[in-house]
Amino acid sequence: MEQGRIIFLNGVTSSGKTSIVEAMQVHSDPFFYVVANDLFENTIGDTHLQSDYWKYLSEAIIVMYHTAKLFSDRGRHVLIDGILADWPGLKPHYQQVQAIFDGYPLDIVEIYCPLEICRQRNIERGDRGEHQSEEQHRLMSANIKYSFSVDTSKRTSEECADLIIASIFKTSDQM
Repeated sequence: MEQGRIIFLNGVTSSGKTSIVEAMQVHSDPFFYVVANDLFENTIGDTHLQSDYWKYLSEAIIVMYHTAKLFSDRGRHVLIDGILADWPGLKPHYQQVQAIFDGYPLDIVEIYCPLEICRQRNIERGDRGEHQSEEQHRLMSANIKYSFSVDTSKRTSEECADLIIASIFKTSDQM
């Protein structure tokens, strides 16, 4: 069985990753969606998170990556909505991702949005810190090799999704 593609949408909070994921999931071949800080953080339990947040979150993120590999092994395309940042416990994060996905069809896509726009989105959402995007940007892993990049300040989520799919799969017939 051919492995499914693993598409890591990398960007700071409010850059538009989740909206692009939702737009990508509309296509006929299903994408499985894996998210670290939402879905996998919820698997830990508040007691542990409060005792040592970064230790347990880092473990959950690594488990998430291995879960993505399982979907890929089953021939399913995987979307990871995340951020390659050098968090405590995940240094050097990007190099760990490269090692974990060695031999897998991994594409890392930069989801770019100017920080000022992300700040405004954070304020509008109300569930993020106003400066959370800037804080994450400062921790972003360096020298990431991207397969593709989109700017969500210039295109809709649907347009970004279509561009990513066209770039990675070359034609929609290959999906």
